[in-house]
Amino acid sequence: MSGHVNSYYAATLEGALDLPRLKTRESADVCVIGAGLAGLSGALDLARLGKSVIVLEANRVGFGASGRNGGFVAAGYAEGIEAITRRVGPEQARELFGLSRDGVRLVEENIARFGITAAQSRPGALQVVRHDDESAFASAPERLQRDFGYDVEYWPTEKVRTCLKSGRYFQGLYDASAIHIHPLNYVAGLAAACIEEGVTVHEATPALRVEERDGGYAVSTAEGEVTSQHVVLCHSTYGRGLHAKLDRAVLPVATYVVATRPDPDLLDRAIDIQAAIADTRRAGDYYRRLADGRLLWGGRITTQRSEPARLAQLLKRDIVAIYPQLAALEIDYAWAGLMAYATHKMPVIGQLQSGLWVATGFGGHGLNTTAIAGRLIAEAIARGDDRYRLFEPFGMPWAGGPIGRAATQAVYWYYQARDRIDEARAQRKAGGRHGAKA
Repeated sequence: MSGHVNSYYAATLEGALDLPRLKTRESADVCVIGAGLAGLSGALDLARLGKSVIVLEANRVGFGASGRNGGFVAAGYAEGIEAITRRVGPEQARELFGLSRDGVRLVEENIARFGITAAQSRPGALQVVRHDDESAFASAPERLQRDFGYDVEYWPTEKVRTCLKSGRYFQGLYDASAIHIHPLNYVAGLAAACIEEGVTVHEATPALRVEERDGGYAVSTAEGEVTSQHVVLCHSTYGRGLHAKLDRAVLPVATYVVATRPDPDLLDRAIDIQAAIADTRRAGDYYRRLADGRLLWGGRITTQRSEPARLAQLLKRDIVAIYPQLAALEIDYAWAGLMAYATHKMPVIGQLQSGLWVATGFGGHGLNTTAIAGRLIAEAIARGDDRYRLFEPFGMPWAGGPIGRAATQAVYWYYQARDRIDEARAQRKAGGRHGAKA
């Protein structure tokens, strides 16, 4: 067990538990593989519903993407709601969007119920565009309220730039219902809550095989075994090899994050808002001010597994490209994380076969989908609830293996090139207007 990567989250982790390896044969109603956000959320709900649960974590609680992400908790999915509606129809799209809203509330409820103050929950998220798109953004609030009963606020360019002091941004949508949190502290709080509810959690215990046995399943580890009626796979891309079809359906996609040295006075010159911020580009920047005066900044999505040699410098360059006034900021932490993506840009939630469940593919969605995935599977196992079937139309299409990763990388490069063209047009247009005024 190597422990958490060197990140701001790991350096400020509170309430970490030292949990034992599995060294014996144990049994439970449900075995959950992966002690990240989805696995622990599902285990907690299963325990509340009267099921005995054992969780197996290959490394440390929250070791993977669950403890390395931007900490955004907002309604919606990585796939746009218009594309979802075209695929499943307006009624099912409304139900899916409603589930994403439920996920936000579940995170808030868990923080309040279990006193996870170290999660440092803060309100608000602002989505901004880097090229002038007033017609689309201005009409979005009315569409969201009419079709989904959801309220967001349109911000014109002038209002965006009073908070984000950069000429690179234009219109924005402000979501007052969103929150942002310290994800690793939240995961640690969930683990503690699970244990209080009677869940057994083992760290440093990779699951090696999942085999059908006596009408249930046996999960083998290096030193022990768990037998259970149900198994839930929540291992993202860090624990491949347990189910071939699932491995083929999910791509490992890396994103990079830095946290700066505390400098609130300098940050005030650029970012005068406490909300989380993200731009609309496919591989866009996402960032937020932290309570201790730092800036957390993420981006540079890639299908390459290796971490860039000069990660801190690369993301510092991205920061300064938007905010030249932050050139003096120093980077304290830089890290990478692998997220799981399916080609349809929706989470993979459901039943692979009788008693074998999956909750993964959360890259790009925010933490809300991990919470609702855990609840949907828990209620399916304990109550026979079939709401998880709302995700069945998306399925588990083959992601293409190495060819798929190369194709996905090519698509990212295409989007990045298209974004640069749109932004260059916006800058030329803005320059033309300024010249006419002069």
